[in-house]
Amino acid sequence: MPQPFTLCMNTSTLKSFSLDIVQQIDVVAEAGWRAIEPWVRDVVAYRDAGGSIPDRRARLEDAGLTVAGAIAFPKWADADPAVRAASLEDARREMELMASLGGTTIAAPPFGDVANVTLDEMAERFCALDAIGRETGVKPILEFWGMAPRLSTLKEALYVAAATGLRDVQILVDVYHLYKGGSGHATVGLLDGSAIGIVHLNDYPADPPREAIGDADRVFPGDGIAPMDAFLQDIHAAGYRGMLSLELFNADYGDRTPLAIAREGLEKSQAAVEKALG
Repeated sequence: MPQPFTLCMNTSTLKSFSLDIVQQIDVVAEAGWRAIEPWVRDVVAYRDAGGSIPDRRARLEDAGLTVAGAIAFPKWADADPAVRAASLEDARREMELMASLGGTTIAAPPFGDVANVTLDEMAERFCALDAIGRETGVKPILEFWGMAPRLSTLKEALYVAAATGLRDVQILVDVYHLYKGGSGHATVGLLDGSAIGIVHLNDYPADPPREAIGDADRVFPGDGIAPMDAFLQDIHAAGYRGMLSLELFNADYGDRTPLAIAREGLEKSQAAVEKALG
């Protein structure tokens, strides 16, 4: 069936193999993915070692890979003003770097000291990050983390997005974080597709329980207990037609190769979409 979404690999899925960005791009391309979501720190390491960003961009274009966005950890909402100021400058440099690679978005999770930061304060601080995004051409996507002390649910992300007063804030929706934070997958039905910046696709097992589950427990789509059919049907009905980015953090794939994992991830992502919408 024609895919209504663009299937993307978040390079965290290959993290246990300790590949550099050159190797990551080659594996993702050979496996047949259409897009890649790199971690900014890997791109920075490549550049700082003397690598050519224009060369990497050309390789991506030759392979037909879109840069879906990038994973970074700006402390945009941190309680400490000095930390926030320094982090915003780091974010500017990271956004400029990703723009040179062809990226147009970057994740903005609640990283840092945010336990005592109110949602209204988060909204005000996100506006500062968003302003940098408008200057650099790389849009920050508001991400909620199920394990965070604040901004842990889709409900809170919707409040922050509305409280910014901005017309075009988008939210990063992650299957695992919906579960971990207790949002409930039905809340996805509240979203319009235009409000979703990117979707992180994954699944989770019944054990360990929700309270104890961690990132490393994520599994391939269809291998766990997530209501995958309903989730994909809901975002499709909402009008979302963007990226589904496979994001796992498995520390042990046995003796399987990075290419085998990339291919399995693509096959299971495709199968999940076909099962839900076919």
